[in-house]
Amino acid sequence: MLTSFRVEQLLGMFDVPRTDSIDVEWNVDLPIEEQDWSIGLIVGPSGSGKTTIANEIFAEAHIHTGFDWKRDCSLVDNFDKHHSIKDITRVLSSVGLSSPPHWIKPYHHLSNGQQFRAELAHVLMSSHERVVFDEFTSVVDRDVAKVCSSALAKTIRRKKEPQLVAVSCHFDIIDWLDPDWVYDVGADRFEWRSLRRRPEIELSVYRTDVSAWRMFRGHHYLTAEISKSAQCLIATWNDKPVGFTSYLHSPHPKAKNIKRGHRTVVLPDYQGVGIGNALSGFLGDHLLKVGWRFTSTTSHPSMIRHRNKSPKWVLKRKMSHNVPDVHTSFKGLHQSAGRLTCAFEYVG
Repeated sequence: MLTSFRVEQLLGMFDVPRTDSIDVEWNVDLPIEEQDWSIGLIVGPSGSGKTTIANEIFAEAHIHTGFDWKRDCSLVDNFDKHHSIKDITRVLSSVGLSSPPHWIKPYHHLSNGQQFRAELAHVLMSSHERVVFDEFTSVVDRDVAKVCSSALAKTIRRKKEPQLVAVSCHFDIIDWLDPDWVYDVGADRFEWRSLRRRPEIELSVYRTDVSAWRMFRGHHYLTAEISKSAQCLIATWNDKPVGFTSYLHSPHPKAKNIKRGHRTVVLPDYQGVGIGNALSGFLGDHLLKVGWRFTSTTSHPSMIRHRNKSPKWVLKRKMSHNVPDVHTSFKGLHQSAGRLTCAFEYVG
């Protein structure tokens, strides 16, 4: 035991017994070899021995306590050279870090939530077959933790690798991470879980004006510009702003009843669980109800994948370079001409 005048005072004040060591033992049985699994969770209060147990049982696994990110290069340049830029951006998008402006920033310039997602992406791109992720979601807001857990679980099950053991003191992520098994250290309880849908995210959507764009413009994947004539909506979750969408009237020589999508942005901390697609679908439903047609042109990979699979969207133009049209140009506003885009119409 370390000793000092203050230590001696404390021993006397609180009648703490003198001892040279404190021994703590765990008798843990994790029957994880009984069936196949992709995601496990060791959970319990701080100081309960989660990390010690994980390190002992999964001694052969890679123990992830944080990647050593280089300060003098972009986020994408921190991934191994044998990974293609397409693979890197795909996995970054899969964990909800889907804003190209953030991909070219150094890791240390990202928010806590973005840094956590970058760590998740690095784990997914690693060659390790089994990874123990210690302090899982400990550094992020609890709503962000839920969104990140859901995005990660979806990606691991689609990739079928790596096998992940999350170690956390937070019980609120269980339904979002949806692990195949959970070991509660405090209760000394192990259970297999059947896969289930993550909890619903209930959005509240409000009309707003163009001034609300200031909160979202730095996170749009292409441009910070917006038309002054845009009709705007903002979405909140648990009273926090999470998403923005807008539309414009689309002049056409024949069809007079077309509105087109303009800007749709989800804040980085809430990306990866389909909020942007849900918001654009909500807007499409609203416009159809009041007699308008709704079209949208996008180059965002996740939006294109979603719309190609959804019966609510009809492909009007395959991936191609958009040609400027005098009927749909707005002076001084960044257009999609020259980019590879797909055009869709929402049919509900």
